[in-house]
Amino acid sequence: MRLFRLFCVLLVGLLPVALSAATSARHDAAALSARLITAEAGVGPEAGSVSAGLVVTMQDGWKTYWRSPGEVGLPPELDWSQSRNVAAAELLFPAPTRFTAFEIENFGYGGEVTFPIRITLAEPGAPALLHARARLLVCKDICIPEDFDLTLPLPAATGIDAGAAGILADALARVPLEGAASGVTVEGAHLDDHSLTLALRREAGFAAPDIFPELGEAIFGKPRLLTDRGGTRIWAEVPLLYTPEEVPPLSLTVTDGRFAATLAAPLDGTAPPPPAARRGLWAMALIAVLGGLILNVMPCVLPVLSIKLASAVQSAAKGRARVRSGFLWAAFGVLVFFWALAAVTWGLQSMGHAVGWGLQFQSPVFLTTMIAILVVFAANLFGLFEVQLPAAWQTRMASAGGSGHLGDFATGAFAAVLATPCSAPFLGTAVAFALSGGARDIAVIFTALGLGLALPYLAVAAFPGVVAVLPKPGRWMLVLKTVMGGLLALTAAWLFFVLAGVAGLASAGVTALLMAAIVAALALRRLPGRALAVGVLALVAIALPALRSPAPLAAAQVATRWQVFDEAAIPAHVAAGRVVFVDVTADWCLTCKANKALVLDRDPVAETLASEGIVAMQADWTRPDPEISAYLERFNRYGIPFNAVYGPGAPDGVPLPELLSEKAVYDALDKAGG
Repeated sequence: MRLFRLFCVLLVGLLPVALSAATSARHDAAALSARLITAEAGVGPEAGSVSAGLVVTMQDGWKTYWRSPGEVGLPPELDWSQSRNVAAAELLFPAPTRFTAFEIENFGYGGEVTFPIRITLAEPGAPALLHARARLLVCKDICIPEDFDLTLPLPAATGIDAGAAGILADALARVPLEGAASGVTVEGAHLDDHSLTLALRREAGFAAPDIFPELGEAIFGKPRLLTDRGGTRIWAEVPLLYTPEEVPPLSLTVTDGRFAATLAAPLDGTAPPPPAARRGLWAMALIAVLGGLILNVMPCVLPVLSIKLASAVQSAAKGRARVRSGFLWAAFGVLVFFWALAAVTWGLQSMGHAVGWGLQFQSPVFLTTMIAILVVFAANLFGLFEVQLPAAWQTRMASAGGSGHLGDFATGAFAAVLATPCSAPFLGTAVAFALSGGARDIAVIFTALGLGLALPYLAVAAFPGVVAVLPKPGRWMLVLKTVMGGLLALTAAWLFFVLAGVAGLASAGVTALLMAAIVAALALRRLPGRALAVGVLALVAIALPALRSPAPLAAAQVATRWQVFDEAAIPAHVAAGRVVFVDVTADWCLTCKANKALVLDRDPVAETLASEGIVAMQADWTRPDPEISAYLERFNRYGIPFNAVYGPGAPDGVPLPELLSEKAVYDALDKAGG
């Protein structure tokens, strides 16, 4: 392998003597195109080998598989039996990426991939004919086996094909290093009936590692990775989904950006211990409290502000004890929401699903439910109707001293729900820590986030006298109610915009009509069966997006300077000396929109991103996208906004903070540009 790499590097060094292209006719199909290439224009005198490659270019969304495909899939197969003067052909595999097909974990490639091939000639120096009978399985919404023939004659000639040699050199750089040459050592590997437990060390450190075990026909799920404090040791627990009858030697491929290595890993009788990094849990909990507190002043404060004002106004005239209990119940509502979110997150993570911050806003059912609640609240504040409990219920609650506490609780929970589309400083760090750990980490960090968000409520509960500064009840309260209703209506309008991106414009339009019918029904106080009519309309509105298939995504770009995100194309841009700026955004991410309004869409940053030599890519995460989820997870990020800059000086990418600044963008561009 080392000699083969060195040979290809020497070929690239001989580019000035390049001849015409050494490539086969291209095979074109609906899902892919493919061709054979060789670095040499022919077989030189006494040459005993040829550097070849299979170049496969897949259409958008299509994938093909690695040598170990994962839970489903088949690796590429090449039959050379019809070739002439070929003694052997070794197919090499670049490092794979992890992707999801049919909700199943798989390993392979998208976009364009080149498989290097080491050809050994039967008769050195003699002309040869490369004839490959190829079989590849490619998958998108369906899987298609592609069978085709590629033929490339190699006459007796000297010279190097410049383009092919460059492609092969880049492909070989992606083939994992082997053994001790990689700088990675295996500290332990243990297999039981349920999982494979590993520990690896690399003195150069790990940034965003991934592990792909190979154990014969064994099938593994998505690993849980922990990194030690120094970042030099990773511990992994990989679910074992299928155990073969015979256990062959274990091989591990570890990737970290453009770095990849394959190592043999002897199995031990005991599992290696996890790193001690989790001792920082309580320090990270303090960071989470700070992140939750800052969340109160993020752009998402608009929909929450009216709820907090309503709580203060309604409690002002009820005495200190009532103010204190009301705000404590509101804080409890915030915490209960975060506990529920932690439980759901841990459950989804245990089942191998991608999880992240604010992903509920990718659900059309959740969005429609929130719109219905906001529309009803806004209509109530505008005075279109008034909800009153039966007199017997009111008397019973008043005598129990609990009147209104259910509303206080709901106020806190609702405020927490609407705050989650925002990301804030410290929030991403805390969430990443939680999601890379276990159940205890998730529980502690999410509780700390809830405490941070609830701190304003707890502060008022501790000092209830602060509400005395509010004016005495009067006409100003009617004006305030109208203003608060307007804020909630604006929030509902924003969620309609998000729903249009998630479920399609038609679903959002029908939902708007149903919401208008709900408001009309509530305003008609003498309408027979009004409560039943409103309930039916709300159920239809909430269920409709789940019953309809979302409209296909448009191949949209928010501005002419942005390209659609293509992770596979980034290394080629970097190799050509260009800088790539990646922006992961979504319609529901208010912090993303603040970053655009304040930094990315303003000069001089906007002018810089549109300049020659810089490629601006945008990934739209409005709808669920496993590729974007996997991309974020490789940076140990589970929420957005996320921005990264790649270039010759930073081929693995420089991540930026959640809140962008002009200085942060230019510092990253300078570092990536080298």
